[in-house]
Amino acid sequence: MQSSIKKTDPDKKYRRVLSASTLAGDSVRNPAGEDLGKLDQIMIDIPSGKVAYAVLSFGGVLGMGSKLFAVPWSALKVDEDEKCLILDADKKKLENAPGFAKDNWPNMADNSWGSEVSRFYGVAPYWEEEEVVTLVGGR
Repeated sequence: MQSSIKKTDPDKKYRRVLSASTLAGDSVRNPAGEDLGKLDQIMIDIPSGKVAYAVLSFGGVLGMGSKLFAVPWSALKVDEDEKCLILDADKKKLENAPGFAKDNWPNMADNSWGSEVSRFYGVAPYWEEEEVVTLVGGR
């Protein structure tokens, strides 16, 4: 779980649980620091309670003409120090990613679509990820 969070500054308080609204609007960068867009939405799979996708807004001017991309949550890393998200992709890869228009969203519950998106980013679909169980008190 810690691998999904980058934190190196010991003087900044670590936040393990954040509201979706805290992250919405945050910039998304690649490891080289290149700006890839903004986090537009966080999509929750209601039956499982898992974060399914982050919706990334990329391109356009002042939000006009930008394309949206569903990025599997597991493909992102939260950078606690810089208050942004990290996606291991360059702009060229993102330009070729499966995307959609703001007024024409795909059916994000469609497993075939979700599998395609997950394969593109090289991660397992969220519904196939292993559950992490933490035992408290040795039980």
